[in-house]
Amino acid sequence: METETGIFDESALVAKAREGDAAAYSELVHRYSRKIYRLAKHITQNDEDAEDVLQETFLKGFEHLGDFHGQSKFYTWIVRIAVNESLMKLRKRKADRTVPLDEPLDTGEDTVVREIAVWDEDPEQQYSREELGNILDEAVQSLRPVFRTVFVLRDIEELSTEETAEALGISVPAVKSRLLRARLQLREKLTRFFKRKGDDVFAYL
Repeated sequence: METETGIFDESALVAKAREGDAAAYSELVHRYSRKIYRLAKHITQNDEDAEDVLQETFLKGFEHLGDFHGQSKFYTWIVRIAVNESLMKLRKRKADRTVPLDEPLDTGEDTVVREIAVWDEDPEQQYSREELGNILDEAVQSLRPVFRTVFVLRDIEELSTEETAEALGISVPAVKSRLLRARLQLREKLTRFFKRKGDDVFAYL
């Protein structure tokens, strides 16, 4: 639903959906399904599991819509359901054996420069945009789920630190700790890759 000024009015749609308006909920699904699928795919690393998570997330969201009281954005709430469903998929596959690292670190937003890479020459002269995207995607997928999930929510889906903490049910310091670790691991992985390719790389993430 959009206002007269063309601004998407999430709260109005949620209110209608809570009153039993199936069309309003369908519009919310349409609005966020691509993002939820992408998130689920990043976490599960499996197309079929991501499809299952997408369906289960919005089904559970509809069933528990009465529990959503609007203290946060609907998208943050539905993301939390999607993350839980995705991690359940991983546990069922016995693929998630990581131990959460929740120790707080002083990792302010300016601590790590958010750059992907800096080359002496335009990277597109050496790699196509698609190839660069694939290189970064493979590096992200190689992260442990506990770090990958935070990185995807913060740096790909662009949720705030507070929204990410709420979606994952962890503290803000834990989000900052995991995000820093994820960025540093990506920097190391990308540095190794481009050094193997003979590129001169100065800075990452």
